[in-house]
Amino acid sequence: MNSSRDAAGSNLSALKCDLAGEVLRCSGSLRLGVTGWSMLPTIWPGDSLLIERAGWKDVRMGDVVLFGRDHRFFVHRVIAKSASAGVILTQGDGMPRPDLVVKGSELLGRVSFILRGRRRFEPRRSLHFYERIIAGLVCRFYWTARILVELHVIGQQERVVPCQN
Repeated sequence: MNSSRDAAGSNLSALKCDLAGEVLRCSGSLRLGVTGWSMLPTIWPGDSLLIERAGWKDVRMGDVVLFGRDHRFFVHRVIAKSASAGVILTQGDGMPRPDLVVKGSELLGRVSFILRGRRRFEPRRSLHFYERIIAGLVCRFYWTARILVELHVIGQQERVVPCQN
């Protein structure tokens, strides 16, 4: 019974990714909500990303890009670019190893802005010293990411002011 539910969820996820990819290709921009934490501390679950369509020639080292693979989206940082092969190498800031090589056909766009609460900012091409320390801890210890995400959620809830009649 769970396997049919898992298959339906997988099909729905694949359909959502295909649709979002088509919107990005046709309109040139897309807004996506973040659920994962592979890009901690740069991008947090709950952030929204404004993504502009971009090809291999448009991205530079340090850019945060969106690519699609196996009906899933990934948003990771460009850590290498091969002119001869027309591919890029990406890695999540909070991941211990690089991804498999990203082909030009898998690259969908570049993150132009991160929306967090009422703030809107561009992703930097490199991490500050303290962010590299956090990313290193997240890479090595799952519990670090778990604690940081929980604290982040609590901090976001405290910023919401309830309406009073």
